[in-house]
Amino acid sequence: MLKALCMRLAHLGISTHFVFDMTTPPITSNDLLIASAGPGGFSTVDALCSLARSYGATVLLLTAQPETGSCVKHASVVCYVPAQTMADDKGDGDGGEEKSRPLMPMGSVFEGALFVFFEMVVYKLGEALGQSPEVIRSRHTNLE
Repeated sequence: MLKALCMRLAHLGISTHFVFDMTTPPITSNDLLIASAGPGGFSTVDALCSLARSYGATVLLLTAQPETGSCVKHASVVCYVPAQTMADDKGDGDGGEEKSRPLMPMGSVFEGALFVFFEMVVYKLGEALGQSPEVIRSRHTNLE
């Protein structure tokens, strides 16, 4: 979902990079790192957020577990996305037995919520930046 957001932000003419792309420049104090940890934390996301903060960047963390996640301590801003993740898609909490089988397993509800949220953000940003659909479309790749 974050890579899709990067693509949409590029369509808006915003300089954006995905962390694991080789063309991503060094992060600086002028940058915003948007990180996602639905269940609250992963060692890789913890490390990326911590490193970004050490260089002075602002860190926005998207999570469904803002109270218990390890990544929260590295975030400048936490965006709570109230959706099911891998952390809560099994067991009912009182004995470990399985709940009924989820329709969308392993955090897919969280990821789907991010897709909708990001599209709304891009829509509002496009509006705020005065970007017409034609201008946005003109920035889409023509190498397909």
